[in-house]
Amino acid sequence: MARIAGVDLPKRKRVEIGLTYIYGIGRSTSQEILAKLNIDPSTKTDDLSESEINSIRKLIDSEYKVEGELRTQVSMNIKRLMDLGAYRGLRHRKSLPVRGQRTSTNARTRKGPRRAAVKKKGAARKK
Repeated sequence: MARIAGVDLPKRKRVEIGLTYIYGIGRSTSQEILAKLNIDPSTKTDDLSESEINSIRKLIDSEYKVEGELRTQVSMNIKRLMDLGAYRGLRHRKSLPVRGQRTSTNARTRKGPRRAAVKKKGAARKK
């Protein structure tokens, strides 16, 4: 089992796809890495030799920010925006959409489930 940057790559998947399981590596970055190392993207992760795994590991460690280091950087950037009092920071603090989306409808992922309105008994009932 190939373990790169603290992540176990899935078995029986193409290397190109398997590398995307590492936080901070997408399809294009994965293809770029494999092209630099002359590894065929269609080979399965099971079929990688130890030398190929080591070369991928070295390249990722030297040239890319991934996993914990990248997560730390992202969280520090968000914290910086919040500390500055920037508009984006305020949106993060209130758990609202940051990038200009509408909130009158939608935005349920950020805002959470709808809160039910409280109805008063008998107030609306008059003859």
